[in-house]
Amino acid sequence: MLLRVASYNVRAMRDDVVALGQVMTALRADVLCVQEAPRFLCWRRKRRNLAASGGLRVAAGLRVGGVAVLAGPGVRVLHGEGRRLRFFFGLEQRAIAVAVVESGGVRVAVGSIHLDLNEGARLYHAREAVQILYDVAGRFDALPVLAGDINEKSDRPSWRYIAGKLPDCYPLAPRGDGLTFPARGPHLRIDAIFAVAGLRVVSCGGAEADPALLAAASDHRPVLAELAVAGRSTHEE
Repeated sequence: MLLRVASYNVRAMRDDVVALGQVMTALRADVLCVQEAPRFLCWRRKRRNLAASGGLRVAAGLRVGGVAVLAGPGVRVLHGEGRRLRFFFGLEQRAIAVAVVESGGVRVAVGSIHLDLNEGARLYHAREAVQILYDVAGRFDALPVLAGDINEKSDRPSWRYIAGKLPDCYPLAPRGDGLTFPARGPHLRIDAIFAVAGLRVVSCGGAEADPALLAAASDHRPVLAELAVAGRSTHEE
């Protein structure tokens, strides 16, 4: 089994939606974790349209929090849910979306998060999100994967906490420079994919897409990880 998991902050589709669809298509993701998904007027229809533009379907996510998980035709969706994270007065309501998918007889629970700019809230939500993801994964005997906009660099507390529970995919098998923000001339890696050690990272890095499209589609660039079950050939189905 080779599973392509991607994460992408789409900035509420406020940029070039045609370019956005082209970038999503170029990802060829089996599972795409979205941040800043539409969450206001006609949000369900907008999310369906967003998913369809990349050949995907909506698998999980609440309106609040603006996070969603989209799934491709190559995986079977077993479960999808959204959970609110703790509310902090004066800050935006955050959430996690989790979808359990199956491919090649392997179940994976994939969570999408968008952490806060406030460091205290960010660390609290990181801990909360990891616990929720592990709870869902345990119910379905699935391997946990967490992806999203972490809003900090890899040497900061929230990132270190998540990576201590679920290894950061990029350093394990880097492809390209891994930088995701801003989309025009990125110099920060603040978006990431973390996967349990039971999954082997084949590669992790940016999308193979025209830089002009990436700059037009959103203010972030996506990150894509190719994951395989540890100990299995990537050619097994």
